[in-house]
Amino acid sequence: MDTLEAWIGTAGGQLWTWIVLPVVAGLGLYFTIRSGVVQFRLIPEMFRTLANKTPTDAAGRAQSVSAFQAFTISAASRVGVGNIAGVGTAIAVGGPGAIFWMWTMAFIGGASSFIESTLAQLYKTRDRDAFRGGPAYYIQRGLGARWAGILFAIVLILCFPLAFSSLQANTISATIASTTGSDGAGINWVVGLALAALTALVVFGGVRRIASVTQSVVPVMAVLYLLVGLVIVGMNVQEIPRVFGEIFAGAFGFQEIAGGLIGTIILTGVQRGMFSNEAGLGSSPNAGAAAAVTHPVKQGLVQTLGVYFDTFLVCSITAFIILVTNPDLGSLEEGISTTQDALVSSLGSWSAVLLSVIIFLLAFSSILGNYYYGEANLEFISTNRALLTGFRMLVVLAVLGGSVASTSLIWTTADGIMGVMALINLVAIGLLSRIAIKLLRNYTEQRKRGLDPVFTQDQVPGLKNVEFWQDADTVTGPLRAVKTSRRG
Repeated sequence: MDTLEAWIGTAGGQLWTWIVLPVVAGLGLYFTIRSGVVQFRLIPEMFRTLANKTPTDAAGRAQSVSAFQAFTISAASRVGVGNIAGVGTAIAVGGPGAIFWMWTMAFIGGASSFIESTLAQLYKTRDRDAFRGGPAYYIQRGLGARWAGILFAIVLILCFPLAFSSLQANTISATIASTTGSDGAGINWVVGLALAALTALVVFGGVRRIASVTQSVVPVMAVLYLLVGLVIVGMNVQEIPRVFGEIFAGAFGFQEIAGGLIGTIILTGVQRGMFSNEAGLGSSPNAGAAAAVTHPVKQGLVQTLGVYFDTFLVCSITAFIILVTNPDLGSLEEGISTTQDALVSSLGSWSAVLLSVIIFLLAFSSILGNYYYGEANLEFISTNRALLTGFRMLVVLAVLGGSVASTSLIWTTADGIMGVMALINLVAIGLLSRIAIKLLRNYTEQRKRGLDPVFTQDQVPGLKNVEFWQDADTVTGPLRAVKTSRRG
């Protein structure tokens, strides 16, 4: 087993160093330039579109989940172990400088996130009482390569609802075991069975139940964690200048460059950043495609906001929780223990219980978001209901298995699969980016005329294999009729 883990780790490291990292950074910069820095220029639009009303069908029901609900589904997957254990691991491996590169790649990756989620909206398909879509769909419809779409779907299923959900469950189990002082497999099996049961109750209820659960859980978990972090930072406010100094010095310091550590620092920051915010990875477009909006760009903007929420708020709070306590960086351990120790040293032993609650909310909501991504991609491969039922059972078993399994092999394997998944998606959105840029221009032109943008496919000539955006009545439903009558 150790030999297998070492081989996977070596192969994954080579993949990230020589292929994934240059593609992530290069395409992110390219999208930033081509879009006119959309990830910064249209920040006000991100907040405006987040609160847009959901278009309805002929019966007056919402066409699908709202923009905000799709945002929370993707946030449920983003905000999880990566924000706590992942940031702790980044600091333990790459030092404080890794946080700077997480921030940098979140900003650059915001453009990638915009492109992928805009394309997901454009090429989405109707799925009973909702929409579904994502990279597999725009690879097939935009590039005409169904085989590549199937390949992406398989990789995503292996990565998110199986490997990543196992990792989330493992972190919940480890945190509860540490908090209760329990040792041995007994507590892990108890936690695993409870998590598996809760997961089954939600995933067998479908996407609307997932949306309703995450819409309630994500704001609670985010506010709770941010408040705890702000309290700790406030208690150590005098340390903030030192922390910023360490972050920037670690990112550009002469000692790091001379010691050959700068490459490790950058790679760690980018890798942990992508694991956390998922910008360009190809996961969040699966949630973005589910939203009912009147223009594809709207959900592209909303999903970009999700990258900022994840990294600049939640990840930064974790980094400051750790660094304001002035830890001995040479003795930090990878994983959840680094953050847990920082909390206890600032607030006392009772905060370990609080962290267990926060970890549960973060990680369990990630399990639900991961499941939805898997379901959307499984249905791309096949709509056989028996296959879907089997997949749901497999997800429940993965949660149970992850609760009692060793963590190291799961982390190593997940990192490698994540690199493959990101590479497939980034190449696809690079080839299709010209279409997303045309959609962005269409959106900004309508906004300049004072309109709430409504897109139909005839507004961008030459589009092929687009299922939904035929006419304004289909896109907006009765909502448009009401607005028109009011003008009249």
